[in-house]
Amino acid sequence: MSSHPVSFYPTGNKPAATVTASVATAWPVEDVVALFDLPFNDLLFRAQQTHRAHFDPTEVELATLLSIKTGGCPEDCGYCPQAARYDTGVTAQKILPLDTVLDAARQAKAAGATRFCMGAAWREPKDRDLEHVEEMVREVKALGLETCATLGMLGEGQAEKLKHAGLDYYNHNLDTAPEFYSNVITTRDYQNRLDTLGRVRGAGIKVCCGGIVGMGESRLQRAGLIAQLANMKPYPESVPVNHLVQVEGTPLHGLDPLDPLEFVRTIAVARITMPKARVRLSAGRRQMGEAVQAMCFLAGANSIFYGDKLLTTGNPEVDEDQALLAKLGLHARSTTFDARCEVTE
Repeated sequence: MSSHPVSFYPTGNKPAATVTASVATAWPVEDVVALFDLPFNDLLFRAQQTHRAHFDPTEVELATLLSIKTGGCPEDCGYCPQAARYDTGVTAQKILPLDTVLDAARQAKAAGATRFCMGAAWREPKDRDLEHVEEMVREVKALGLETCATLGMLGEGQAEKLKHAGLDYYNHNLDTAPEFYSNVITTRDYQNRLDTLGRVRGAGIKVCCGGIVGMGESRLQRAGLIAQLANMKPYPESVPVNHLVQVEGTPLHGLDPLDPLEFVRTIAVARITMPKARVRLSAGRRQMGEAVQAMCFLAGANSIFYGDKLLTTGNPEVDEDQALLAKLGLHARSTTFDARCEVTE
């Protein structure tokens, strides 16, 4: 297999490292590992260069996430407090009324959000459930917001129904590398996730797909997750990177926390390998503090979940986020959609 070296030493002097990009595979795992292993400053410099080549470096997309159906999920995802089998204090609730969802969407738009994501704790939606979501999508879209949904696995024809309702993005995370997946989830396999993503692409819906770091995986396995995402044809338009929020009662509670600089490295590597994607700081921002978040923006993150709650876990308050963006000289993405980034690789 032929390959070509890509040098990215910032000064033009003798390179500190060389990454090999395979002709057959854009980002072999070993090349992603090589990025992770770079000196921290060199990695961030490369990520910032990549970011500036494709985006306004001062712009951040604000997205709001609402749980439209909470708890009672039959899956055994080891990180999730909504799994019915874990005692986490989360009780199963019915799907929210349309008016409640629209009130939340209006508040999100008024606060500056441009994308509104609706999440439901289902293994997969039944068709009668999907009808409610389709109505929500149509009405939220009519407010002038981009729409996103995360509803679990999709069966044949369901993605097409969501597309017809006007859904812009479907979120379905890979969570982790294929070889680490069974350490976290046993009630579905990796191919189930890939099948759903294939249905989403086939229906013409944009893909929001990322993962969770800090679940006990190695750096090699973090690189494996990034490689899986970066080698999709095309790679996702949105890439949420979640820092595990440990919830008492879940199997992953009590793990040693991931080093914050390793999380920043993950953001930078995602930016370099998926240059035109929106890389989103998702769960775990409340625990990061301002300095780590600032480094993540420097590393190429240009989207955040915005609002005081993400499904069932906490998130920084809106005024805290506004204050941080102001300190950093960052501004919210415009509410007009003409400038949306389209992935064409």
